[in-house]
Amino acid sequence: MKVAVWATERVVRCTYALLVGLLCLLTGVASAQPQTVAGMAEQRAQSVTQVVLGILSYARWPVEPAQLHLCIVGPTEYTDDLVKGTTQATGRPVAVRRLLADNPAIVSECDAVYIGKLTADERSRLFASLIGHPVLSISEGGDQCTVGSLFCLRVGDDQVSFEVNLDSVARSGVRIHPSVLQLSRRKPAAP
Repeated sequence: MKVAVWATERVVRCTYALLVGLLCLLTGVASAQPQTVAGMAEQRAQSVTQVVLGILSYARWPVEPAQLHLCIVGPTEYTDDLVKGTTQATGRPVAVRRLLADNPAIVSECDAVYIGKLTADERSRLFASLIGHPVLSISEGGDQCTVGSLFCLRVGDDQVSFEVNLDSVARSGVRIHPSVLQLSRRKPAAP
């Protein structure tokens, strides 16, 4: 009888230890998961910054600015790293600021515009105001490449790529180096 009670107590203790271990493991995963998601978001923001700076470094304006002015318009997902301000690989500083989509200063004070989520009406008005002005436009996502952006970012978990709207590039007054146009044609690596 003592053997049966001792064996039962041992099974109960082992089961209890396993449950406590499993709970600790699940708690660790649950608390680590937001850090992983936050880490991935930060990594995406850094990748977007690198791609945007790369695009800007291969663009030429009719009158080259000493300091490049990049304006962020609309709510964005990946500009956390970009808004800190930065310097291009060439050493030219990039001043970054946020503006509303209907701000008339965009055409006179922005060399480039990073476009987040805008309504169709806001987007139409923004692109109408840019006509005839050498302002490079980069859209964060969606189907804006067919609507007027020069570049459209495609942000994935592993890679940030972009598409080029050649019609918009031709009408913008901003010259883009042909190697950037070639990069946009590259297909992302298969997983």
